[in-house]
Amino acid sequence: MRLLIAQPNPANLNSPFHDLAKKRNLKITFNPFVAVEGETVKNIRLKKIHIQKYGALILTSRNAVNHYFRLCDEMRIIVPNSLKYFCISEAVAYYLQKYIAYRKRKIYSANNNFSELVEMMEKHEDENFLFVASDIIKDSYINQLNSKNINFTHGPFFRIVATNLSKLKIASFNLLVFYTPRDIDSLFENFPDFNQNKIKLAVFGESTLQKAKEKGLKVDVTAPSKEFPSMSMALDHYLDSTKLN
Repeated sequence: MRLLIAQPNPANLNSPFHDLAKKRNLKITFNPFVAVEGETVKNIRLKKIHIQKYGALILTSRNAVNHYFRLCDEMRIIVPNSLKYFCISEAVAYYLQKYIAYRKRKIYSANNNFSELVEMMEKHEDENFLFVASDIIKDSYINQLNSKNINFTHGPFFRIVATNLSKLKIASFNLLVFYTPRDIDSLFENFPDFNQNKIKLAVFGESTLQKAKEKGLKVDVTAPSKEFPSMSMALDHYLDSTKLN
């Protein structure tokens, strides 16, 4: 059975997908369906985003961290020690150590919960926030910030774009695994006449599931769930119950 996973090839040899491939005798191909492109200094200036005027950042990914500091460097902006960092998770917060002295800065982190992060921001009601993100932000994030009257500006410092998948023979795979809505957009950008036929589909996250439904796709495997918190676990259960492999 052939699986196509819309992710980079895991660098870790102990990846659960490697174990799954051995256990189920699978041929797994890893190929990202999207890539990250940094925004240019010229476009940031055209958008009239004045980085220095913001006293706090909203950071929901490592990409946001990387591209904020990249643009500051390219624009020769010195990041002040007084800057506050509001991070979606401890992982994103700790990643800041790549650029700053972590213990000497004002860093706030939530437990992968944006509502929790907004609650922290509410305690800084006079602050001017820069939401460093891609060109697209989840509507739920925008709605939560607006509902609490958080003073923020969207800083689209990078873009998520479709990769060129012309070398892939998409119909040769038995099961496709997608992690983001943009993965599915990329599928149809690369293969506008894509017909699912007997190809099975696995998706990670509610927003990816909704995108699949919007595109008229039949989803066979979903994750995460209480029973199967990871995609590899969900796939293992599915393959065991259907005996497809």
